[in-house]
Amino acid sequence: MTAEESSVDIVRKATRELARKFDNDYWLEKDRKHEYPWEFVKTFAEGGWLGAMIPEEYGGIGLGLTEAGVMMSEIAASGAGMSGGSAIHFYVFPPAPIVRHGSEEMKREWLPKLARGEILMAFGVTEPTAGVDTSRIKTKATRIDGGWVVNGQKVWITNAQNAHKILLLARTSPRREDKPLHGMTLFFTDLNRERITVREIEKLGRAAIDSNELFIDNLEVGDDEVVGEVDKGFYYLLDGLNPERTVVGLEGIGLGRAALELATKYANDRVVFDRPIGKNQAVAHPLADAWIRLEAAELMCMKAAGLFDAHQPCGPESAAAKFLGAEAGWQACDRALSTHGGFGYAKEYHIERLWREVRLLRNAPFSQEMVLNYISTQVLGLPRAY
Repeated sequence: MTAEESSVDIVRKATRELARKFDNDYWLEKDRKHEYPWEFVKTFAEGGWLGAMIPEEYGGIGLGLTEAGVMMSEIAASGAGMSGGSAIHFYVFPPAPIVRHGSEEMKREWLPKLARGEILMAFGVTEPTAGVDTSRIKTKATRIDGGWVVNGQKVWITNAQNAHKILLLARTSPRREDKPLHGMTLFFTDLNRERITVREIEKLGRAAIDSNELFIDNLEVGDDEVVGEVDKGFYYLLDGLNPERTVVGLEGIGLGRAALELATKYANDRVVFDRPIGKNQAVAHPLADAWIRLEAAELMCMKAAGLFDAHQPCGPESAAAKFLGAEAGWQACDRALSTHGGFGYAKEYHIERLWREVRLLRNAPFSQEMVLNYISTQVLGLPRAY
């Protein structure tokens, strides 16, 4: 690394080069066939990037959120979108509670395997009856000798078709009105298909990456599979949620940039009435506006990532990063689709795939409306509406 190069510059250059080995046609084929992009995952595993935020002592490379976020943005911007982003995302951020709160035995056994891509994990929090009110999950873990028995249901669980392990949130104590988020425990356990029925959900976009319903029936979990302390699981999730929100913003920005790159080329090449359509301000100005919004959103994302890396509070900034990145990405993809006119609907131009995938980010990991609820109450001090 030269004096002029930062770690961010190095990560951006290296991961951009790696991700762009897989072109838009590769991702279109994965989307059409609903095939998991194992070749892409293997390539990033061989480069050591799956362990981006896993400490070196556990087989990772110990990068900060800033560098990892840039990597994820470059993956999305390569044309991989959320099909490529999600494939790598689940190696980088869901393990955060294990890194920070798992037992030494748990970390030494599983983190190196995650970093090498030898196992795949799922993240089991969301439930159909609770929605964004995690305090009301119904999945319950009941005490038995030496461990727990878990029963319940989860929904929108990524990777469950292929995952070996699951980071699973369950109630271990009854919900209390004075402390509604207390009493939930995180378990890192086998995704045992004899006790967990996995049912895939057909969905609008990101077809290469499976989303699923889980039905958990008398799943036995050992005490050694508890992450941290019993009843404190939700608070440990925050170690993964704040960085995830920041990175979702950066992935949205990457998607927007991928679409903008395609739209700019098309606007230069497409000739109507004897002139490139990009010469028309009705085409050029929306694309220019999209670029400005993507750049501005990235500044908020990098601010949030910097605060996290400095071990400073970053809740509002992380929420704002997710909000702005998702909005800017969606707007860029939508305007890129409009730039292509009728061809925007054609799969061969790749815009409609990016457009379908970026729409997810306005709803997940939590909706834009919930971001506004959070900012209005926690930042502005307005009364809670829910």
